[in-house]
Parts: sequence; structure tokens; C-alpha cells
Amino acid sequence: MNSDVLRWLQAQLGADTDATDLTTRYERLHSAKAVALEVLHERLAALVAEPLKVTVNGVATIDNSANATALERRAAQIADETPPDESPAARHNHLIAVHLCPRPRR
Repeated sequence: MNSDVLRWLQAQLGADTDATDLTTRYERLHSAKAVALEVLHERLAALVAEPLKVTVNGVATIDNSANATALERRAAQIADETPPDESPAARHNHLIAVHLCPRPRR
């Protein structure tokens, strides 16, 4: 994974996201978008595994439903984006062969 892809992933997922974990996932999935979506889905699953709202009457209320919605929204945004490894500039290493044929003269 090149540094542009790593920077893009950290911009999408947060600068504190472990770079070695992202690199390992990228080597397995071969797509920055797939890595970002996998991390977001794991975060969402961990959040939903616990109760989204806890209320102790008269003391405190903790509501994580907005966080779950934000993670779902972010995953939808990433699904629509074009990461650096899918951009036309990243495809510059492909070679295309074209067979040229002479045109008949008039």
C-alpha cells in the first residue's frame, strides 16, 4: 500500500487508526474502499452489540444511537467516493497493446 492510500484511509477513519492494521487489511482485501468499509462495519457492530441507550432515572442518560447513524452515513459516503487506488492516476501502470493496420490508399 502506498502512502497516498494510507493517508486517505486515515483521513476517512481517523488519524489514530493503526497503520499496521490498515496495511494488513489492505494486503488481504486489495482495495482501500473495502478496508474502510470493513473497519466502519466492525465499529458499527461493536457499537450495536451494546445497548444504544442507557438511562439511570434522575442520574444520567447515555445515547449512542446518533453514533450508529453517523457510522452508517460515513459508510454510505465512502461507498460513493473514489479512493486513490481506484483513481485514473493509480491505473497508470497498465499497458494496452493496439494493433495498427495500414489503410488502403485511394
